[in-house]
Amino acid sequence: MSRFLNIAAYKFVPLEERKQLRRELRSACEAAELRGTILLSREGINMFIAGKEEPLRQFLDLLTNKPQFAGLEVKESWSDQQPFSRMLVRLKAEIISLGISGIEPRRRTSPKLSASQLKQWLDEGRDITLLDVRNDYEVSVGTFTGARAIGLDHFRNFPAAVSTLPAELHDKPIVMFCTGGIRCEKAGPYMELQGFKDVYQLDGGILKYFEDCGGAHYEGDCFVFDKRVALDPNLQQSGLALCFVCQAILTEADQASPDYVINRSCPHCLHERAQGRTPSIEERNLAIRVATKPLPGSIAYDNVRPIRIPERLAGVELMECVKDLFPHMGEAYWQEEFQGGRVRLGDRIVDGSAIAKSGQRYSHWFPLTVEPDVNADIRVIFEDAALVVVDKPAPLPMHPSGRFNRNTLIWILRDALQMPCLRPVHRLDANTTGVAIFAKTKAVAVEMQRQFDAKRVSKIYLAQCHGVPIEERFTCDLPITRVASVAGSREIDDSEPDETTLECETHFVRLRQADNDTAIVQAHPITGRTNQIRLHLWHLGHPIVGDPMYLPGRKLGEIQTLDLLAAALEPMRLHAWQVEFKHPQTRVPMRLTAPNPSWLPQPTTN
Repeated sequence: MSRFLNIAAYKFVPLEERKQLRRELRSACEAAELRGTILLSREGINMFIAGKEEPLRQFLDLLTNKPQFAGLEVKESWSDQQPFSRMLVRLKAEIISLGISGIEPRRRTSPKLSASQLKQWLDEGRDITLLDVRNDYEVSVGTFTGARAIGLDHFRNFPAAVSTLPAELHDKPIVMFCTGGIRCEKAGPYMELQGFKDVYQLDGGILKYFEDCGGAHYEGDCFVFDKRVALDPNLQQSGLALCFVCQAILTEADQASPDYVINRSCPHCLHERAQGRTPSIEERNLAIRVATKPLPGSIAYDNVRPIRIPERLAGVELMECVKDLFPHMGEAYWQEEFQGGRVRLGDRIVDGSAIAKSGQRYSHWFPLTVEPDVNADIRVIFEDAALVVVDKPAPLPMHPSGRFNRNTLIWILRDALQMPCLRPVHRLDANTTGVAIFAKTKAVAVEMQRQFDAKRVSKIYLAQCHGVPIEERFTCDLPITRVASVAGSREIDDSEPDETTLECETHFVRLRQADNDTAIVQAHPITGRTNQIRLHLWHLGHPIVGDPMYLPGRKLGEIQTLDLLAAALEPMRLHAWQVEFKHPQTRVPMRLTAPNPSWLPQPTTN
């Protein structure tokens, strides 16, 4: 059996007609039976793909014959098996996400240091700082001897991590490195903007260093984001594995342990397993009732919320920053907050004249906070070693935001079930009822999110809408704006989808006519966008009964009177009725159904 050629490459170059390019590349990849990921954005291309050598090289010829990709540098390695599960060609805002405007690697990057030059410097014992800008779990697999890890769980947190580096590094030579070099293309210029005067980036990253210099001055292997897990300095697959359950990186000794069962457990994740008897669903629901009487947010407490300073506001007075970040509050509000000592940096009270720095995190204190009431009639409908699934009531926010922190579904569940690491794997609007799924571990959350992202999760909602749709079956596939407007509402944009909109698709079935010129409909969203079902029905002239935002007659609720979470209001008549997916560990198909809401007492069938 022939081996698989693996290619990693990127290039920062302006790309126009990205949708057409996406279609062309996706078609060429499918014809060549390639797998992996290609990211396209206005700033360029980033790809890591694998396939049989001849068709893959033919694809590279097709790509590099395009003027914008001429001179594309690729890094090659080989594997006995296909390391990727599928082929994705995606449009992205950035090919490597930093979230800082003004960093344009195609115009300028930090000086690049070749692999051989770095080895020479290390051989000579030069006084340099090797800075590893990868995530901590990558660093744990291997890094250069004596390198300093910047301390990341995600690259978008790089600016905040830079702010923690000691001042003496500003004047010292720094050589930063990552897997293939692309992260350094943005990390270097950002560090220079923060006053670091002598910054270099390792050209081609660790993989290029392995290719040219082997393992000299390097300890361990290099983590890669595919089934191979890690490559050794010979660019061969290492003996490491990845635990499917907890995502721990497993040594050969870990894999030899009797505690390691493929796709089930490993020595590192056993501590996450529940010990002894799992409480019954009745016991879980009793614990929730006890934890919500009284509601946790009804007892006064000091609430602290972060104010993060983006790069675009660096060097600006703090008053101007908060006015920019929270424009609906107004200057008078913030003057009172500063005068009351409720804005702090660490333990130090600050005033509006403080000069903000990029990446700083201020604290906004809300002493003696009492949150509005919510409906806490939460019922667990399923639980096993991986998941907790509940029937969510309304109104009840899922996540902390705005006026709500403790009176939220995630806070209540973590507290009542004593599961501080419980993670939601999708979201429901605060006024939507029905099936809400939570993961007990990070690994389970990641796997469930993959299924949602790949549209392998089937969701069925029930809704009561104004008016009676003429057609029994109908579809809306108009895109929705990314940016929220009035009170968090979105808008329909019937132009060609681009970076400002999100592709959406919802299928509807009219089940029957109800009272007062309304109808019961079934909604099957193919995508999962904020307010998607509500907005599509509203656009079609059939807004949902009880929706405080999207009103009949194509009107929006007035922001000055709109209280989307007033507990006294009757819940919006939208119910997440049924969800189908594959269990994240056993891969067994599952179908979870929430009881019908009070406004729909009769049994409902597909």
